[in-house]
Amino acid sequence: MLRGQKNDDPSWFKAKLTGFRPVLPIIDSPITLTLLGRTLRFPISLHLKFLIRFVVVLLVLDLSSSPVSAVDSVNLGLLFDQSPLVLEPGTSTEVLGPFFNYVQPGPRDEWAVPPLCSRIWDTSTGFNEFDVLYPLVTYRRYGTEHRFQILQIFRYAGGQNQHEDEPSRLTLFPIYFQQRSKDTNLNYTAVFPFYGNIKARLFRDEIFFVMFPLYGQTRKRDVVTDNILYPLFQVEHGDGLYGWHVWPLVGHEHKIPTLRTNGFNDIQAIGGEDNRFFLWPLYLRREQGIGTENPEREQAIFPFYDYLRSPDRDSTTILWPLFNHITDRAKNYREWQVPFPLIEFARGEGKTGSRVFPFYSHMQNTNLESAFFLWPLYKYNRMRSGALERERTRIMFFLYSDTKQKNLETGAALRRIDFWPFYSVKRDYKGNSSLQAFAPLEPLAPYSKHFERDYSPLWSIWRVEKNEETGASSESLFWNLYRYNATPASKKCSLLFGLFQYQSGSDGKRLRLLYIPVFKTRPTAATHAK
Repeated sequence: MLRGQKNDDPSWFKAKLTGFRPVLPIIDSPITLTLLGRTLRFPISLHLKFLIRFVVVLLVLDLSSSPVSAVDSVNLGLLFDQSPLVLEPGTSTEVLGPFFNYVQPGPRDEWAVPPLCSRIWDTSTGFNEFDVLYPLVTYRRYGTEHRFQILQIFRYAGGQNQHEDEPSRLTLFPIYFQQRSKDTNLNYTAVFPFYGNIKARLFRDEIFFVMFPLYGQTRKRDVVTDNILYPLFQVEHGDGLYGWHVWPLVGHEHKIPTLRTNGFNDIQAIGGEDNRFFLWPLYLRREQGIGTENPEREQAIFPFYDYLRSPDRDSTTILWPLFNHITDRAKNYREWQVPFPLIEFARGEGKTGSRVFPFYSHMQNTNLESAFFLWPLYKYNRMRSGALERERTRIMFFLYSDTKQKNLETGAALRRIDFWPFYSVKRDYKGNSSLQAFAPLEPLAPYSKHFERDYSPLWSIWRVEKNEETGASSESLFWNLYRYNATPASKKCSLLFGLFQYQSGSDGKRLRLLYIPVFKTRPTAATHAK
């Protein structure tokens, strides 16, 4: 921006303009236009060169202004915009509208080229994140730990873990699995379905297979399961456990009550089991919690009859799903389902409500509440856990969503409203708020920072942010074609690539038209006194 007495001297400006000669990719021949048999020539090249030189000089002077604040921000519409962040300390730089942005909030740096790629890095914590066409390609690093993956199919990960083994994993799911570590006992290689050994993956402590499904063996804690022609033949054994089955003909599993030391070094009793099936799922018999205070016994001849009996709960089903009756003595309620889940009635302290799907439903207990009317036209859910209460109201799934979350002890609350695909409004626990229009993906993944960074700029034609604590705010329309920044002490408005700019602050008021200063006022006496 033009500042000081030097900028107000016409001779100084003329010298600057004369000495600055940018190279212009413009053909010197005039533009011709044939109209009614007459050829008109417009020798605009010289005038256009002079105009571009004039504008470029003003832009260079504008970009050489002092550090960015609400007043001293650089606003040139879609071409270039640099403004202070509103919701956190730092600056934001946008170039060519939504196609490049660079954000520097404190020690963290972020840049994005939507929708191609983005990166975040924090030198203070060693955090580094890089995305290409998210979620196609992602890279994450935190300290020595790192992970690179392509669509969860190809994956390479490594780094130091809590045991300081520094294992590295290579995966081409579901064909190739490999791990290498300083501790050779943790190494494994697997080529599915031919041969391999996998450790601490796929919800199992260890997996071994040869020409799967011909033979496979898994281990989880002390339970080892062997399969031949999976899932037809199976044998399993463990601490007090033995079982087998020839599926779906017949099967039996039995486990005696045992003791186990948990993570807090406390002795924990594990109930016994006895499970059988014949011509699965026609006949099932299941006994759980043997040797405990609440043993369960269940028997079913599917779909004709199923009953479950225990000290805490009884359940009887006839011609599933036509009729089911539940008596829960532990939670103190009774429930009728005729048929499940279309018609349901529950009465008691633990659960009460009625459901006639899809017309009406209202169910609640001490901590949970759910309701709908003409599902999915209207749906409501409430959850309470300790001092936290969460409510969500939806209309037509994601068409409209209103989510509230409140800390009942402090009274602090956050809220999010989505009206797909038109807008999304957010307010955090500190009272800071933001609005975005349009929002075609945000309601579908409301907590994804990756979509906000890599895709939201492409369709965010209207953005508003406000910081409740500092009083700072910003507005942007059509990727900064209109830009407004404000703090309690300053304001700035920019229109049409900065052709109109007005700002006011501690150093007075200024107005520019076509990048030319029109007027400037001096600071008031009250400002000097401060």
